[in-house]
Amino acid sequence: MKADALRGHLDPMILAVVEHEPLHGYAIMEALLERSGGELDLPTGTLYPALRRLERAGYLASEWSTVGGRKRRTYQLTSAGSKMLASGKQEWLTFRAVVEGVLRPREA
Repeated sequence: MKADALRGHLDPMILAVVEHEPLHGYAIMEALLERSGGELDLPTGTLYPALRRLERAGYLASEWSTVGGRKRRTYQLTSAGSKMLASGKQEWLTFRAVVEGVLRPREA
């Protein structure tokens, strides 16, 4: 999938992945890949800046933990993030309906 197609949609997708459980960065990357059927194979240079941006905006909270002797930063959705996710889902539904309306062939 082209990076241009993700513009404006990546943040809600990240928030959706951590909606039900906190995850560390690599697990978020894996969840996006799995839930997209392999289409969202994001480089770390795309994901980690987005995670930091979402945390600075107050949509994600993070904490450091040690798993198997390795330090990992785990991200979880905040209440502001839940509101942003709901808004992002609604915006996506509207956007999708508009694009489908334009691209769908008209019946004669």
